[in-house]
Amino acid sequence: MMRKYVTEFIGTFVLVFTVGCAVLTKSPLAPLAIGASLMVGVYAGGHISGGHYNPAVSFAAFVRGRLSGRDLVPYWIAQLVGGAVAAGLAVFIINPPTRHPVALTGRPLLAALLAEFIFAFVLSYVVLNVATSKDHPDNSFYGLAIGFTVMVGAVAVGGVSGGVFNPAVAFGGSLMGLFAWSNIWLYLVGNLAAGAVAGGVFLLLNPDDSPRRASRTVAPASANGTVRAAASHS
Repeated sequence: MMRKYVTEFIGTFVLVFTVGCAVLTKSPLAPLAIGASLMVGVYAGGHISGGHYNPAVSFAAFVRGRLSGRDLVPYWIAQLVGGAVAAGLAVFIINPPTRHPVALTGRPLLAALLAEFIFAFVLSYVVLNVATSKDHPDNSFYGLAIGFTVMVGAVAVGGVSGGVFNPAVAFGGSLMGLFAWSNIWLYLVGNLAAGAVAGGVFLLLNPDDSPRRASRTVAPASANGTVRAAASHS
C-alpha cells in the first residue's frame, strides 16, 4: 500500500509546487502550467494510485467504491503532507530569505539548485513512468507527457534557475554564453542527482519493473523452453 501513498505524495507535491511557483511569480501561463502539471502527474502515477492528488477526488472514489476505507485516510495524509512540503519549498525558492550568492537569474544559488533538482526529478520520474514502465506498453502519450513536464517546469521556475533540467542543455548554453561557466556545476549536480533519485523512486514504486526481478522471471521460462525443445527433438 505504501507505494500508492508515496505516489499520491509526489503527484500532489508537483501540483501544489507548480501552483505556488507560477502564482507567486505572477506568470500569465499559470493556469496552463497548473493544468499540465496535473495531467503529467496522472500520466505518471495513475497506474499506481489512480492519480487522485486531491482529497475530494479520493473521497469521491471511496463513495464510488473504487477506494477502500483503509486507504482513504492515508491518501488524505499523503496529499496534505505533499501540499505542505510543496508550499514551503515554493515560498523558499520564489521568496528566499537571502539573495546572495546569486545565479544567472539573480536568485540565490540554493534556490536555483533546488528548482533544478525538483523539476529534473519530476521530468525523470515522468519519463521513467510513461516511457519505460511495463504498465504502459506501446503507449502513444509519452511524448505529450514529457514535453508538457518541461513546459510546466519552465513556467514554474524558469525565472529562478533558467529552467534547464538537462546537463546537455546547460553545457550547450554555456558554450553559447547563455550561462556562466562558474555556475554550470549547479545544473550538473542538481540534474544528475535528481535523475539518480528518480530512478530509485521508480524502482521503489514499481518493484516488478526491476531488471533483476525481470531476469529472475525470464530465466526459468528459458530453462523450461530448453527442456521442452529437447524433449520434442528426442
